[in-house]
Amino acid sequence: MELTVENLGRALVLRVEGRLTMTAAGELKAAVDREVAAGNTLVVVDLADTTFLDSSGLGALVGGLRSARTAGGDLRIARAGAQVRTVLELTTMDRVLRPYDTVEAAADADL
Repeated sequence: MELTVENLGRALVLRVEGRLTMTAAGELKAAVDREVAAGNTLVVVDLADTTFLDSSGLGALVGGLRSARTAGGDLRIARAGAQVRTVLELTTMDRVLRPYDTVEAAADADL
């Protein structure tokens, strides 16, 4: 997995490229925690280039959501592909981590 960070001003975007599995989940969770601690409480995880998501990756997203909400912010996901959406729907986590079609829509949505 490759992780890049971009600041949109109103939100911090973490772009995840590759497989978000047990081996990469800790890195994503640590990145979210680090950014939230730095004051970036609105985090958008861009999953456009995420080719695979397993339960560990899902756990990292939920853990990041918890960290952001504890700090008074939110974690949102954007541009999830078919496999990621299927995992979200099968686990009903799409109700908690509602996928947005674009990064901008995720960043602009009301808290």
